[in-house]
Order: sequence, then structure tokens, then C-alpha cells
Amino acid sequence: MLVLGLGVAGRAALEALARREIDVLAVDDAPGDEARACAVRLGVELVEAPRPGSWADLVGQVDEVVIAPGVPDRHPVFAAARTAGVAVLDESDLAFRWDDRPRYAVTGTNGKTTVVTLVADMLERSGRRVVPAGNTDTPLVAAIEDPEADAFVVEASSFRLGHAERFRATPAAWLNFAPDHLDVHADLAAYEAAKARVWEGIGSPADAVANLADPVVAAHAPAGATGFGTDEAACRVEGGRLMLNGSEVVAVADLPRTMPHDLLNAQAACALAVRAGATMEACAGSLTCFTGLAHRMAFVTEVAGVRYVDDSKATTPHATLAALAGLPGAVLIAGGRNKGLDLAPLAEGRPRAVVAIGEAAAAVVVVYEGRCPVVTAESMDEAVSLAHRSADGTGTVLLSPGCSSFDWYGSYDERGRDFQRLVGALAGTVDR
Repeated sequence: MLVLGLGVAGRAALEALARREIDVLAVDDAPGDEARACAVRLGVELVEAPRPGSWADLVGQVDEVVIAPGVPDRHPVFAAARTAGVAVLDESDLAFRWDDRPRYAVTGTNGKTTVVTLVADMLERSGRRVVPAGNTDTPLVAAIEDPEADAFVVEASSFRLGHAERFRATPAAWLNFAPDHLDVHADLAAYEAAKARVWEGIGSPADAVANLADPVVAAHAPAGATGFGTDEAACRVEGGRLMLNGSEVVAVADLPRTMPHDLLNAQAACALAVRAGATMEACAGSLTCFTGLAHRMAFVTEVAGVRYVDDSKATTPHATLAALAGLPGAVLIAGGRNKGLDLAPLAEGRPRAVVAIGEAAAAVVVVYEGRCPVVTAESMDEAVSLAHRSADGTGTVLLSPGCSSFDWYGSYDERGRDFQRLVGALAGTVDR
């Protein structure tokens, strides 16, 4: 077996194969120290940065190829595998092959981690021992090593879904759809097709949990799906109450987070968790205690009458628009490294003013020029200072970039922490 890409998931697959004494060849186009150390520790041959013309020979040595998340659709390994008749797998295929415990899945352009976190907590409160896995720090192939887990809640990215031989999880939720990862997928149609695979392994149509307010998701939903997001859906907000199958789960007034996207996430989590065996009481308990995840619309502090919100996880225009819908008129800090997406939809958000940052700053300026005041910052320090000045003592400064962080930072987490640090420093300066 050949494993391409020795990031977190690739290394986990390599280790799982080695434990089972399966012969494996590791390949990485640009291996780092962790990748090399892993191969050495496991006694596995590592082929570094193979020439494009060598893929036929590499694939010809194996029966199957495991593709790490993030390998682009245009990579020559796919053509080589098709020509050789060699199966292409995701690490989750290996997990499904070796473990038959229940798996529940969540996909969507935005909100996956939040909903996975909620579903896992709802099931835990219902007496289950579940492990979140997939597009997290714990790939599914590593999560199955936990003998105490009853089930797994899988965060299913388009990369994992698109590379899987056959995705198997039931029930499974699809939260929303908007352009993303067009630097990796061949085109928008390929991204959509990958997302739709989340329902390949459902046990019945009702195990497809679908956002019926999203036209793309609704178009793929099977007849009889468990819907959310509309007034007629099985899970909906009605009269200030979150309802599921005609019964009240919780009053919206009792929830710490009630922005439009928060309520959609709450509906999705309830619908999926109950299909997976959670109680309504457990769902209510989770939702009333949930205050959000790091860098996802996280309140930082208030400085001289201006509130600061860290939404660094927003790496698509769709996510930024959701943030602006909850905070209309905010001063927006946006930009970073574009993932091949059209940034023009950002204009729908109508911020009060914009500070453009990173590689995409010029494109952000084009979107907002003539619509609201817009300036460019050369660093996050300058961005925070300019945004504070634009706020002029009222409202909210919102870091919701709509782009990835990989121009200035190593991750959205690092970007968010730097923003929080600088806001804290600003507070100290203003207080003095």
C-alpha cells in the first residue's frame, strides 16, 4: 500500500498500517521533519518529491493508495491510479475496514467543528462514550484505537469525502454549501460532488440530516430526509422555541448563542444527535451550556466602548457573511490568502468600514471601495489600530477574514491568538 502525504492524517494511516504489519510505501511531495522522523521510526521507505513521470512506477508497486487530505485533484497520482486500476482510499476507508462501531458524520462549508462538538456532548450526556474524529486532531484511523468508545462523530471534510472509496456513516448531516477549497478541488462541481458523498452510507432517507434552507443541500437531500432550517422542517425555530418533530427542545432565550448561524447549528446538532440516540433533555443541556469554540465569533474584550470579536476561523466569504449577519455595521478586518474563491459576495455584508489585510488585501479593497470606507494594513498590529480608529468609540471590530491565514500565519488559530494579543495590548494602552 502507498500512503501519499505525511501530515497528521497520513502519519496516522502509516502508523496504523505498520501496527497491522501491512507493507507500505510512503510518499510526500515536500516532507518536513515530522514526516521523515515518522518514516524512520516505523522503518518505512519514504520517497521524497517524486518526479511527475515516476508516478506510474510508484503506483505500479502497490494494490491501493491512501491519499492524505489536501492533495489536489490535479495531482498526477490520480491519473496513475486510474491507469493502473489501483484503488484510491481515504484514511477513513481503512478505519471502516478495521472497525464496525457506529459512525455519525457532519459536513458543510462552515460549522462542522461546532456541530461535531455539540453532537458529541449531546450523546455523552445521553450515556454514550463517543469520540470526535476526522478533520480534527484525531483522524478516524487513530480514533478507532480507543477501545472504550461506543461510537465516533466524524467531521467529514470535502477532501476526505472526495478521496474515500466509499464513505460510510449513518446518520449524517450536511450543514450548508458555498464555494471553498477551489485551490484543491478541480472546480466547484467537484467540491459539491465531494460534499454530497456524506450520504453514501446512510441507513435510511431519514438518516440524511439536511439544511433545507440551503438550495444546494436541499437539491441533494433524499425524499424523507430529516430537515432543518425552514418553517416546515422537522427541526426548526418556532415561536421562540427550538422544535424537533413537534416537541420543544429548548427556548431560544435560554441559549448563550443566538445568531442566525448559531440557531442553524443548534438545529443540525439536535436533529443528528437524536437520530443517533441522544435524548431531547441531553440536547437541551448541551445547547444551554455551549458558549462557542475558539476563534469562532468569540468575544475578546471591550476597549473604550468598542467590542472586539475573533472570528479567525472564517476562511470563506460565506463564513464572513454569516458573521456580518449577526453583527451588522461592524468594522471588518478581512483578507489573507485567498483559496481560489470569488470574494465579490463579501459586498453583501455591508460593514461600517473595512481594514484589508494580507495577500488578498487588494481584492478586498476592490470589493468594498465606494461602498464603505476601506483601508489597507501591512500587519495585524496596524489592522487592529486602524479598526479601532474607524470604530470611533462605538460598535464592534470583527476579525472575520474570509481567507486562509497562510500568508502571515501558520494557522487560523495563530492568527486569532495574535489578534487577541494585540487587542489586549490596545486595551492596556487605552486604559493608561
